[in-house]
Amino acid sequence: MRSLCEEYLLAHSVEEALEALAEAQGSALLVSGGSDLLLDIQQGNCAGVKTLVDVSEVEEMCGLEYVDESVFIGASVTLNRLANSRLVIQHAQALAEAASMMANPQVCNVATIGGNVAHALPAADGTIALLALSAQAELATKDGRRRVPLEGLFKGVGETTLVPGQDLLVGFHLPSCQQGQASAFSRRTNPQGIPLAIINMALWVWRKGERVEDIRISIGPSGPVPKRMNGTEEVLNGQIPSPKVQALALARLLEEAHFRTSPHRASADYRSHLAGVLLEETFSKAWTRAEALKRT
Repeated sequence: MRSLCEEYLLAHSVEEALEALAEAQGSALLVSGGSDLLLDIQQGNCAGVKTLVDVSEVEEMCGLEYVDESVFIGASVTLNRLANSRLVIQHAQALAEAASMMANPQVCNVATIGGNVAHALPAADGTIALLALSAQAELATKDGRRRVPLEGLFKGVGETTLVPGQDLLVGFHLPSCQQGQASAFSRRTNPQGIPLAIINMALWVWRKGERVEDIRISIGPSGPVPKRMNGTEEVLNGQIPSPKVQALALARLLEEAHFRTSPHRASADYRSHLAGVLLEETFSKAWTRAEALKRT
């Protein structure tokens, strides 16, 4: 790693990491797993970076715990830990499923959820799952801490609202899963070449009897930034699922999602077709789980 930069610093606390970023005056980048970042540096996509600040040993950023009726997931938690965590499976199964699909086991042992989010790609599996789970990001600066809705982190493909050299993504806070609530994640990949997502979807639902009490849906890539399908959620909220209701929901989803043709992944028409497949599949998984999680 040292050969990729002029200086390598291993931080042991959030405060130490922030101090290193401030002293570097814009020429530093944070690294934890590094599965994407190090490739970017090798390929010359991070010009001007002289210092790497390693936060993989910051205890707080490696945390995975239940606190005050919510789940905290540190930005440096690896995909493998997420996929196998009983806590995550219980309260955020969509995220556990997404983490298990993202890469091969070797990469999942080092790649982190913070890195997945910070790359700000519109079809990032972890990001899509966190959006449906109503995650809030915890950010730290030298002036203190703040929480922001996850949607507030993105402004374009590969671009975040994080201020370089000032903002540190500490982790994510997710509401706990209550009775009748469940989530699911699905994706489709190109069987040839690199298994990147053609399309993916995460869905969280609150089931009361046979009626949708509340629902959250995210799908990617549906535009330049990861986002929720708010209009589709409105169609389903308060409804008893039926073929007619699902058809109306799909029609609304296709209106608000902006699928494009990618020469390396799929055509817009094929993605639109798969959106219907994933909506039915992901809703069915979450709906069945919500029934199983009801308490008598």
